[in-house]
Amino acid sequence: MIEYSQAKDAVKIIKSGDRVFIHGSAATPVHLIEELQNRHDELENVELVSITNLGDINFDKPEYRKSFFFNSLFVSANTRSVVNSSDGDYVPVFLSQIPQLFRKNILPIDVALIQVSPPDSHGYCSLGTSVDIAKAAVETSRVIIAQVNPKMPRTHGDGFVHVKKIHSLVWYETDLPEVDYSSKVNEAIISIGKNVASLIDDGATLQMGIGSIPDQVLQNLQGHKNLGIHTEMLSDGIIPLLQKGVINNSHKKLNVGRSVTGFMLGTRKLYDFVDDNPSIRVMDIAYVNDTSVIRQNPKATAINSAIEIDLTGQVCADSIGTYQYSGIGGQMDFIRGASLSEDGKPIIALPSVTSKGKSRIVPFLKEGAGVVTTRGHVHWVVTEYGIVDLFGKNLKQRGRSLISIAHPDHRESLERFFHERYK
Repeated sequence: MIEYSQAKDAVKIIKSGDRVFIHGSAATPVHLIEELQNRHDELENVELVSITNLGDINFDKPEYRKSFFFNSLFVSANTRSVVNSSDGDYVPVFLSQIPQLFRKNILPIDVALIQVSPPDSHGYCSLGTSVDIAKAAVETSRVIIAQVNPKMPRTHGDGFVHVKKIHSLVWYETDLPEVDYSSKVNEAIISIGKNVASLIDDGATLQMGIGSIPDQVLQNLQGHKNLGIHTEMLSDGIIPLLQKGVINNSHKKLNVGRSVTGFMLGTRKLYDFVDDNPSIRVMDIAYVNDTSVIRQNPKATAINSAIEIDLTGQVCADSIGTYQYSGIGGQMDFIRGASLSEDGKPIIALPSVTSKGKSRIVPFLKEGAGVVTTRGHVHWVVTEYGIVDLFGKNLKQRGRSLISIAHPDHRESLERFFHERYK
């Protein structure tokens, strides 16, 4: 007989000074987090670690200052304020190596707050939509508290956890957060999607980053053949391609016939599609994002975005100046893996301008900005104005190439800088 606890009782095991892991993305256990926040008067210096979170988990409140420190491994919208304050910080790290932080006791976990599917007849729950770094946290945490949600899909792969390993089970049924990337497009995104799709070969193995650009690329692949998926993240855009057989994973060297991901984020349609679907494998991010694994699949094609890129090819994808906006994530894992794959293509795709009309192709990155993809790693760059390949190009050639795909309103100023620098 499985016993369930109340969330307020389960989180009482957390004490001052503990390091607490929070499950991420669509699996963020908001109910458990709320009950932990309700204990703020009893706690001091509780360190919280996580990647992207969703839901109302605002820790940037005066009453939480002495109680919680948010040590983010990838910043999300609901944690940016606290991470960029004195009550939080950010750890620069490749997504593929975050599990090492847990497994090698660099960041040992005292308590893991996770969200899982109900146990099956054998007693196994599933980490569902987000196995990614959660598998390592569950393996190494001293205590595991699980929010059991019947709306969490049971996914195949690495994400099974037996109830005997879980210290407290809290039954709480709630809708998973949904994101519809197809609703966030504009003319520039549509053009970028078409441009990137033109680079993708039949038989390619795809990695899609987060956001509307990767989703738009998928919309333009209906005429392709024998595509595969090995990606850190899945969204709704893969569903029609799988149903039509465009994606069949037949040309992959690893996990033939199966799509591989670390986590997924989309609408309920996606969560229902992956539920108990053996063709989708949700796996440990230390495997999914391992460069030596990625490169084994032929024509590995990595599609990632950026905040800005300078005229030498340095890509900033995690910060706006010194303001930490997101994180390194898996961009470099896949950019490097794709570049080493046979006929692979690492692609950086970005709109030419920001929402305020400022150029994303710039003479210099903002002061304090992080370089996620170095100019030694960058290959293909795509905007709505075209496609350039910087691999093997010298600095002058790179500058001219990038100016050619900048927004027309900014090309003159970029050319003035270019001529001043190289006169």
